[in-house]
Amino acid sequence: MHRLHISWNTLHYKLLLFFVITNWWCCQGPQNSFTDKDVFRYNEYRNVTSLDPAFARNPQNIWPINQMFNGLVQLDENLEVQPDIAREWKISEDGLDYVFTLRDDIYFHESEVFGSQRSRKVVAADFVYSFNRLIDPELASPGGWVLQNVKDYYAKDNLTLVIRMHKSFPAFLGLLSMRYCSVVPHEAVTQQGAQFRKRPIGTGPFQFQFWEEDVKLVLRKNPQFYEKDELGIPLPYLESIAIQFIPDIQSEFMLFLQGKLDFLNSIDTSYKDELLTATGSLQPKYQSKINLQVGPYLNTEYIGIYMESDNPAIQSAQIREAIFRGFDREKMILYLRNNIGFPASQGFIPIGLPGQIHEETKIWNPPRARELVNAYIKDTGIQPSLRLATDANYLDMCQYIQRELEKIGIRIQIDLMPTASLRQAKTSGKLELFRASWIADYPDAENYLGLFYSKNFSPNGPNYTHYSNAQYDQWFEESYLIKNPKKRAKHYRQMNRLMLSEYPVIPLYYDQAIRFAQKNVKGLSMNPINILQLKTVKKE
Repeated sequence: MHRLHISWNTLHYKLLLFFVITNWWCCQGPQNSFTDKDVFRYNEYRNVTSLDPAFARNPQNIWPINQMFNGLVQLDENLEVQPDIAREWKISEDGLDYVFTLRDDIYFHESEVFGSQRSRKVVAADFVYSFNRLIDPELASPGGWVLQNVKDYYAKDNLTLVIRMHKSFPAFLGLLSMRYCSVVPHEAVTQQGAQFRKRPIGTGPFQFQFWEEDVKLVLRKNPQFYEKDELGIPLPYLESIAIQFIPDIQSEFMLFLQGKLDFLNSIDTSYKDELLTATGSLQPKYQSKINLQVGPYLNTEYIGIYMESDNPAIQSAQIREAIFRGFDREKMILYLRNNIGFPASQGFIPIGLPGQIHEETKIWNPPRARELVNAYIKDTGIQPSLRLATDANYLDMCQYIQRELEKIGIRIQIDLMPTASLRQAKTSGKLELFRASWIADYPDAENYLGLFYSKNFSPNGPNYTHYSNAQYDQWFEESYLIKNPKKRAKHYRQMNRLMLSEYPVIPLYYDQAIRFAQKNVKGLSMNPINILQLKTVKKE
């Protein structure tokens, strides 16, 4: 994870400005009755670039947007699709027609854009407008792809939305849970134009209050939010969310230890040994002070192999398999990640999604790997030598793999690149081997298997390895026609096995989400797509 570093003078100014704004915020107007337990505070070391859901393309944007907006459906902690603004829906037998019936008690946040009424109910036409924005070439939303299988959509009446598909797509409901598909009011976008990114209006549990870019973002409780807990108490419990933007990792860590932040997401190598033992549990000195949350994360870390490389070692299935079997993933995770993660022993699909290869196999096999390398050298007379590209965040892991593969006769040269350059070179096919990760956009294994569909070749799609197999393509296209979840999972496993038998990727590990929170934070749930959900959080 790339962290930015800034000079002390700049950092001192930002911290001073943050505390001045914090003090002002806590002492003004109706907020002067707030106490510490009313406000949830966290830091975002990466900058938020937009609060418009049409630009919810990365976690730093998605997290605050998730607090302010709703869509037709939402995911629960088990990634099961649940109603949100849509009270219910029906899907035709052929999987082409979706009819959503909306709730009649959903209101947009109060704003002057609605005139004297200050607010209004959400109607089906609002979703038509919101979807139109995603595919508007002038807006250039990165979320337009979520509608690529949609033929058309229209409001049948105020509470009925109809969506028609070009072809059956069983994962479509999960796709609609993405924040791209949130509903927005046309009045706000029309009146505010480009400023909607800075002054958003949604329907979610919290509403926009204040944003000083690069310093702080403040959200307030939405008193009109429709959800209640099991006792009938309106959500959310918190009065406010305060997000600050300090890019220095050590400052973020110290603020958390001092109790000035309620939450710390993920863990940086600079302090992982301070907080975690070698086996991944919380260090004894912090067990009475903070809580550790660890759970599956739909993220597969891997080494990609560009299958169209002119390096003969790349073209050899023997060498690709030798790389696959040439290093110990359990040892790598234990010593380099404090046991955070699971060895990737069941294919490319991560833990938590149907389609994993059930029979866990022992991948690490040095004798077999040496045998494969020696056979290649005997056949070609060439010592295999390859280049592996990575950024600084994974340099230690790549160096470990480099040392282990050297033992079986494969030479690896590591090319250290800036993250942005690595991403561009991976897309353009200029790398023999590259370290990469794939985080699920939606909870269906199709999201992972699409990386190996030949019609998705980069740079126009996510098939960065340029893997191509006619049987795989046929199975991938057939998967869209399988509506039964168990049958579809079996079909996915078949595809997973076929692809992996040709080694276009070397899965490293399935990631885990890791969070730290103050002891008084209650109700902070985790989910395998690591979305921050604060509507049920309270502080004691």
